[in-house]
Amino acid sequence: MTAKLYVGNLSGDTTGLQLGQLFAQHGAVDGAEVIIDSETGESKGFGFVQMGSAEEGRKAMAALNGKDYDGRPLNVKLAHLPRKPKGG
Repeated sequence: MTAKLYVGNLSGDTTGLQLGQLFAQHGAVDGAEVIIDSETGESKGFGFVQMGSAEEGRKAMAALNGKDYDGRPLNVKLAHLPRKPKGG
């Protein structure tokens, strides 16, 4: 089972590649993206990292939450999956 992590408080210069490389130090990364505002083309200051396993996700979260990256303390936690619409 994989783990999807939310990563907040990113600088506007952080790329998905850099985010993936940072998390790869703590396990296999299946994907990393920084969310970009569609109107301005600028970073929204957060992103998501898909780790190879739940255990790797826990290790990365423990190691990187609160860690200074590019002058900012990272906020790393499990990403909330979107809710399924209720049937009616």
